[in-house]
Amino acid sequence: MVTLVLGGARSGKSRYAQELASAFKRVVYIATAHRDDAEMRARIAQHRRERPSSWKTIEVSMGLDRALREAGPQGDLLLIDCLTLYMANLMGRKRSGRRKVRDHIQLLCEAVRDVEASVIIVSNEVGCGVVPPYRSGRDYRDFLGELNQQIAKVADRVILMVAGLPLIVKDRPAA
Repeated sequence: MVTLVLGGARSGKSRYAQELASAFKRVVYIATAHRDDAEMRARIAQHRRERPSSWKTIEVSMGLDRALREAGPQGDLLLIDCLTLYMANLMGRKRSGRRKVRDHIQLLCEAVRDVEASVIIVSNEVGCGVVPPYRSGRDYRDFLGELNQQIAKVADRVILMVAGLPLIVKDRPAA
């Protein structure tokens, strides 16, 4: 079962994803954030306090597809938080070209589809705001939108968070 939880900044995405994950016994939390500054370190610390200590945490800034495949056997559920920062890592850290970013999107979608554990993925919905004034911002918005669409295609459930409330966008019945 693959669930995609989308929403704007501070919409309750992570909290809701963690509530869904609490129904599972063995959870592997895959964090994509970098500890670049004091504000991000504080956010990471807050997220750690909000989740059970029994959850295994893996920090991954690149190679999320590999991390997903490696973590699969370790948990009943893999919780990825979040694609938003992962895309920023892809585009910013490696200065990846368009082709390379699309290759990473494809690899990640394949890993999500192939892993045997259930997966919950958190991502920002960035297509509802203003058009960024710079090409790098437009590229980021476009690539994240493309990634969200590809994950939504393979997902069984897609949930849009609005002001802390979950709106069911897609709910494919279990086979």
